[in-house]
Amino acid sequence: MRRSPAAAGKNGRARPLGASSAAIRIARRFSAPAERVFDAWLDPGIAARWLFATALEPMTEVDIDARVGGSFRLADGRDRTRTEHTGEYVEIVPPRRLVFTLALADRPQVLTRVTAEIRPRGAGCELALVHENLPADRADETEARWTGVLYGLDETLGTLPGRGRAG
Repeated sequence: MRRSPAAAGKNGRARPLGASSAAIRIARRFSAPAERVFDAWLDPGIAARWLFATALEPMTEVDIDARVGGSFRLADGRDRTRTEHTGEYVEIVPPRRLVFTLALADRPQVLTRVTAEIRPRGAGCELALVHENLPADRADETEARWTGVLYGLDETLGTLPGRGRAG
């Protein structure tokens, strides 16, 4: 898990995010194959159980248009308040890479970018997540949240038939 003041642009070169922006990086290994980990991001039934959810509160509404230019919306009604997570798919390369924009739930005017790279590792895989263009004051909280979300992915995969767990 690393925080960075710069992020890679399309050509792989670092580009400054500005004084008020940050990027976080998190890596996690899974014993599930890359295809299963990738599919969990785009399958509404599976994503509802882990993506932005908690162990006790799955998402109550999930709309996923899994194509480049397609959008997603995951919503819940925790604590009598409605929280929505929305964004648009920028790049989908099964089962290796998923890039999407993400509006912050409490600051919908702030558009961030999430990249999930999945690489096979033996019978399992490694997921490297980069979340860019975060308000600097949200980097620590967002890093902790993604750590929990990826833990939820591991737990979810472990409950599905034929699914592996993190290693």
